[in-house]
Amino acid sequence: MTRTLNTKAYAANNSSRYHLGYWQKVTLGIWLIALLALPFADIEIVSFNPWHELGLMAQGILAPDFFATEYLMSAVVQTINFALLGITFGLLFGAPLSLIYRHKAVSTLCSLARAVHEIFWALLFLQIFGLSPVTGILAITIPFAATFARVFSDILTQSSNAPIDSISKQSDIISRYSYGKIAQVLPQMIAYTRYRFECALRSSAVLGFIGMPTLGFYLETAFRQGNYHEGAALLMIFIALIGCIRYWCKPKLLPIYLVIALVTLSEIPPIDGSLLVRFFTEDILPPAIANAQNMQSIDWSSLGSWITRLISEQALPGAATTVILAVLALAASHFVTLKGHAVASRHLWSKPVAGLGHLLLLVGRSVPEYILAFVFLILFGPSMLPAIIALAIHNGAVIAYLAVRQSDQLNPQQVAQGKFNLFHYHMLPSIYPNLMTLMFYRFEIIVRETAVFGMLGIMTLGFYIDSNFSEIRYSDAIVLIACTALLNLAIDTTSRRLLSMPKNTQASC
Repeated sequence: MTRTLNTKAYAANNSSRYHLGYWQKVTLGIWLIALLALPFADIEIVSFNPWHELGLMAQGILAPDFFATEYLMSAVVQTINFALLGITFGLLFGAPLSLIYRHKAVSTLCSLARAVHEIFWALLFLQIFGLSPVTGILAITIPFAATFARVFSDILTQSSNAPIDSISKQSDIISRYSYGKIAQVLPQMIAYTRYRFECALRSSAVLGFIGMPTLGFYLETAFRQGNYHEGAALLMIFIALIGCIRYWCKPKLLPIYLVIALVTLSEIPPIDGSLLVRFFTEDILPPAIANAQNMQSIDWSSLGSWITRLISEQALPGAATTVILAVLALAASHFVTLKGHAVASRHLWSKPVAGLGHLLLLVGRSVPEYILAFVFLILFGPSMLPAIIALAIHNGAVIAYLAVRQSDQLNPQQVAQGKFNLFHYHMLPSIYPNLMTLMFYRFEIIVRETAVFGMLGIMTLGFYIDSNFSEIRYSDAIVLIACTALLNLAIDTTSRRLLSMPKNTQASC
């Protein structure tokens, strides 16, 4: 993640640095809720011999086979192509929307769009365009455009108005805004765009699990068939792709990359217009409406029964499982964050040991949660445990990485105390409010990923969505996707209120 997000979160929480007691209470609350949710969670290990499988995976990591995948280079290229084109179109739509994001209708639509996971968007477009590059690019473009709109709007709002006030009033409004407003925040926007491109690469890889020709497709095939030497090689290539992004993703090279992406993109099959019309006019409509001749002939009682059944039998159980899994994953992420921050801190360890800790955090934050969950699912069998571990590793590594970057910039006074005491009684309390702020920023992402894990057999909302798509019940799937969006919005609203409470407390003192 970039310095922009770290600085933004730190600035947003700067006034709450002195309310460490508040964050301690929030931490205790998170763990208390997690303990209360634990009896309702399915965390049983159902694999017959997980240690044997783990040993085979370890052998694969020690002896990766980089030549087993016949279309390896094509998979890498298509992974980059989907991410690059998705992020480009996301910028083209998101940047203008950021200028009008304050309008309630725009902000609401963007919130709903980014609350739906890329895989759900892909499943939706898969019914229209099939396994076409259009499906993958649109699945990344829509939520990323909404995210760009929100973040760029926040950056512009928080920037100073002094430069724009210093420009002559006789200048046209576009010039005044471009040079007085956008120019001062352009480095932050570029840095955040680079971070979103890293996220787009992860999303592009995950789209391979639904059949898109990216690295995820070959990863799934290799692990399902037990070809761990091949799977380990693919994971290493993907981690290297993410870890070296600062070296090969230069802004001046992006125009060249875009041309290459357009030239090397998989062939786009012709779009069947009749299929598109049918999807929007028949397939996604509830049965009572689709079967009616006109509005007067709609069987409203049947429609009500359909909605009631869908909510009671799928939406509510799926949402309950999603929330339980997300809360447990949040608590586990908190644990991994603290341990990861400690392992990679230069204030606690020597430079070589801290460097090894940074490498572990790079691996943890580079591999998408979905891929991690898939691997742990093979080890432990279908339960919530693989999802909790996967979410904890990825999100904990992301937050720990940002916390380490902040704590490494601190220069504590040289006092007569050991490294252990210095770290735990000075460094950790100094960055803890910011660490917790980042935890709540990630919680919305955790909920989004938790819903998607249903496609791996966990009974979250994603399980019912995937089942309805498989059974060609598109109207049911659309309603459940809307439920995931509303659930994410509720979580995001709750998180924002918790983050604002320390500021309100300080204002009242």
